[in-house]
Amino acid sequence: MTNDQQMPGSDGGSAARPNVPRRSAAHDTARLAIVVGALGVVFGDLGTSPLYTLQTVFNPNDPHPVPVSTQNVYGVVSLVFWSVTIIVSVTYVLLAMRADNDGEGGIMALITLLRRLHAQRDGRVAAALAALGIFGAALFFGDSMITPAISVLSAVEGLKVVQPSLESAVVPITALIIVLLFLAQRRGTAAVGRVFGPVMVVWFSAIAACGVAGIVRHPGILRALSPTYALGFLFGHFGTAFFSLASVVLAVTGAEALYADMGHFGRRSISRAWVFVVFPALVLSYFGQGALILKDHANISSPFFLLVPGWGRLPMVLLAAAATVIASQAVITGAYSVASQAAQLGYLPRLRIAHTSESTIGQIYVPWINWLLMVSVLTLIFAFRSSASLAFAYGMAVTATITITTLLFFYIARARWGTPVWLVAAGATVLLTVDLLFVAANLTKLIHGAWLPLLIGLSAFAVMTTWQRGRQIVTAERAEREGSLRVFIDELREGRPSVLEVPGTAVFLNRDKQTTPLAMRANVERNHVRHEHIVILSIETEPVPRVPAGERVLIDDLGYSDDGIFHVTARFGYMETPDVPGTLALLDPARTEGPLQLDEASYFLSTIELRRGQAPTMTPWRKRLFIATSYITADAAEHFGLPRDRTVIMGSHIEV
Repeated sequence: MTNDQQMPGSDGGSAARPNVPRRSAAHDTARLAIVVGALGVVFGDLGTSPLYTLQTVFNPNDPHPVPVSTQNVYGVVSLVFWSVTIIVSVTYVLLAMRADNDGEGGIMALITLLRRLHAQRDGRVAAALAALGIFGAALFFGDSMITPAISVLSAVEGLKVVQPSLESAVVPITALIIVLLFLAQRRGTAAVGRVFGPVMVVWFSAIAACGVAGIVRHPGILRALSPTYALGFLFGHFGTAFFSLASVVLAVTGAEALYADMGHFGRRSISRAWVFVVFPALVLSYFGQGALILKDHANISSPFFLLVPGWGRLPMVLLAAAATVIASQAVITGAYSVASQAAQLGYLPRLRIAHTSESTIGQIYVPWINWLLMVSVLTLIFAFRSSASLAFAYGMAVTATITITTLLFFYIARARWGTPVWLVAAGATVLLTVDLLFVAANLTKLIHGAWLPLLIGLSAFAVMTTWQRGRQIVTAERAEREGSLRVFIDELREGRPSVLEVPGTAVFLNRDKQTTPLAMRANVERNHVRHEHIVILSIETEPVPRVPAGERVLIDDLGYSDDGIFHVTARFGYMETPDVPGTLALLDPARTEGPLQLDEASYFLSTIELRRGQAPTMTPWRKRLFIATSYITADAAEHFGLPRDRTVIMGSHIEV
């Protein structure tokens, strides 16, 4: 953690008037760079939705097919347009992005806001909604598995349009791209990230140009901009339109990324990129495809690639493959972030996390999540073998997450901001009605693949809630064994038991300053020794992304300023990785009862071996799950940045 980071342009001096235009130009350039960067990272998933949305809506192999007719094409295109407008533009860009946690967005940010409300009010509603938010985060893991599979498959399937004989190569090529993508994760996204934005600029320009060409051939399709076509299709042909919603929702996949990546690019940059680039390009592409289908109903087989002139189809396939890799990269990185934040908040065990960039704190690599995702994505590719088949499973995770986000937002709007009840009720009624219609439509695809993201989500939810509950049980049992720290220090000062003081510094990591570290108690009671300087260090994860350096540590002498024993509370945000030696180096010797010998300090860790007991703390299957999950816990010494040659680990066991 460094303290020399500065805001761009904060040179501390006053600029002369002639320099103002230059500073404004530089500021505008920086702002444009952020917008372009947002295009690459934020909009990969949303931006590649035109590849498969309309093709899936009119898929003749759908269990509830939508007949291809002029009236239905107008209705579907209008429904797509207004769905994107309501869900992305209104729910996320206009509303949800206003609910941030110190600039960070995403469903985990909503959960931390709800936990804060729960702590302030002890409200059962806030606690229940936080649990619902955890289910939404769990569903995101399903989305992270399905997105790379369906996106890359849909792009590579363009080869069938270019050369039908290449159909048998689609799955192997897709699998190869996925393997290379996951193998590259350990190197970080910094180098590739620099080309993400420009590639997506070319992508959005290309799909917009192709869309315009299609619209010019059949300009009447623009009538679908009127909501009367969407409403007429929905209510006039409800049986057909309702089932089509399960595919129409594919147009809004990736909307959660707008919110989740707000901390990296800022609300303003994301909003501008959406309004001025992404939204117009998507609309033009969807309307161009609709015009192409109106011209010849046979074009439903692959309207996106058939919209491209023959000479440009192979380049478009390559560009689409690059765009879908970017979309996959964004959702994989999102899975790393969600897992890391969940671990910081106590819903997952401590995971090994590698930071892949010295300048960008959000770029992380989580090996365990990476390999789990790779195996899952490859399994989906070989099991479903086409983007159309995967589409049945895709919508369920998306619609459920959107609905949960909408519900949590309106609760926070009322509880945190005091928004009038009538306004909350009106907004929630309209948006939740739309969301629930999509959820209901996707439930009709339950036996055709929609069960998959629900199964993944429920499994992840069971793991996360079980770990949280098991952690509470272990913490309570451990606190009883450790005993009061204050009492222990009083007894030590009184010479009970008698100990030998040895030179040097010992650092004991502990959960808080209320209880005695097990390793410290064992050292005194069994070895009858103590170090000259003893630091009891507790790591606290705050419900904010990052903690300022000036608020990093709190020091408590534990009642005596001359015994060489004191407690340090090191506070980190949930997006930060604790660095124990680096944090201790920041301490003022005047407050640590003398200078610490950190270069030779010994670090003591207390580890717990879990065993399944007979106490009715959890159901047997949850006990087994909790113990099994504990095996993926990252090495504590590595996680906290401790020097291995000076780290001592002392163990104990607890029954759950």
